[in-house]
Amino acid sequence: MTDVPHTQQYEAELGDYFALLKPRVMQLVVFTALVGMLAAPQSVHPVIGFASILFIAIGAGASGALNMWWDADIDAVMRRTAKRPIPAGKVEPREALYLGVALSGLSVMMLGLSANLLAAFMLAFTIFFYLVIYSMWLKRLTPQNIVIGGAAGAFPPVIGWIVATGSFSVEAWLMFALIFMWTPPHFWALALFMRSDYDDADVPMLTVAHGRPATRRHILIYTVLLVVLAIGTGFTAVGGYVYLTTAVILNAMFLLGAYRIWQRDEDDAEGDNYAVERKFFRLSLYYLFLHFGAILVEATLRGWGLTGGGVS
Repeated sequence: MTDVPHTQQYEAELGDYFALLKPRVMQLVVFTALVGMLAAPQSVHPVIGFASILFIAIGAGASGALNMWWDADIDAVMRRTAKRPIPAGKVEPREALYLGVALSGLSVMMLGLSANLLAAFMLAFTIFFYLVIYSMWLKRLTPQNIVIGGAAGAFPPVIGWIVATGSFSVEAWLMFALIFMWTPPHFWALALFMRSDYDDADVPMLTVAHGRPATRRHILIYTVLLVVLAIGTGFTAVGGYVYLTTAVILNAMFLLGAYRIWQRDEDDAEGDNYAVERKFFRLSLYYLFLHFGAILVEATLRGWGLTGGGVS
């Protein structure tokens, strides 16, 4: 991290501090953690479940604040992030640091008290992974930053599962893998039409380090692997006919989008302002929510005794 120029006037409002928590990312964290908890074979008392999801959300917000504190210098030179509270001069960097540290401690301690120590440990590890492994180490070092660093966003359903069961399971790691494999094509599609941001910030995203043709190939390769994983999950205990139908339709669309991106060259892309890449990125935003929504539907049907889980 390098210092952010101190010419700004810090006049923070409550909304600015909330923005530090990355509420959009928090929504995905809360939803996937909730699905992980409800898809588990053991039920959770509603009060414990609500408290656990709340503290997982606070932990996710803490990660966001710490990430914004560390990345304030590169956020200031990227168009996509220049309006975040610190580079916009609304929040002082040390305030983001103090907020992130305080919320991290609070969330981990309270999740341990409300759920179990293993869930608290996993939440602490997730915050550490996002700040230290991804933000401080990988992001500015290697074009594989988002591949490895994507694990940080994939832990919430595992934590939710542990809240309910107190242990790990294959099904929890399948949900982890779904997010983990989705993350690279999701971000690489964004990087294709936002490359100048990463150039300006000197972040070695794949588009910068290896070029756009290589990025397009990587998107297709990871999408093929993701399709196999996503459809295969339909035949496990967290899957079923509703999930499998959803997965087949979504993954056919996703694979077609990745194939179209792979076929493109820069003349085509620049000519239509990266319309294909933008469409794929928008689809990726719905992709994960719909898959986890289908897992939630399957869990609800199992709870009503209407299905045994999986496709037989």
